[in-house]
Amino acid sequence: MQQIILTPVEWNIMESLWERAPKIGSEIVKDVKEIAGYSRSTTLTMLARMTKKGYLECTEDKKGIRIYRPLIDRREAMQQETDHFLNRVYHGSLSLLVSTFTEKQKLSKEEIDSLYEILRKAEEKQDD
Repeated sequence: MQQIILTPVEWNIMESLWERAPKIGSEIVKDVKEIAGYSRSTTLTMLARMTKKGYLECTEDKKGIRIYRPLIDRREAMQQETDHFLNRVYHGSLSLLVSTFTEKQKLSKEEIDSLYEILRKAEEKQDD
């Protein structure tokens, strides 16, 4: 499995493509400018780099227009990013992450119920 560590610019580009793909370069440039204000040249440079890294597929149509498709799955990228963050900041401790988060954040009843449901499902998986 390819290790996926996306920079903030790369996340913006991938979000554009995960929303709808394939897209031509100018569509991605427009999306990323609206989302984060990046220039055309920055976005085009990042598209070339991401293609070299194997994150994107780039093909050309008969008119020479470049068409991009994501080669990495959004869920997989999210999982790897979460694992990387958890290990880097919390030394792999999910309970420390949740504790830190809930100390600063007031949770709604629905969010608390959702967390209980997640924990219940995790407990069921352990029993299997």
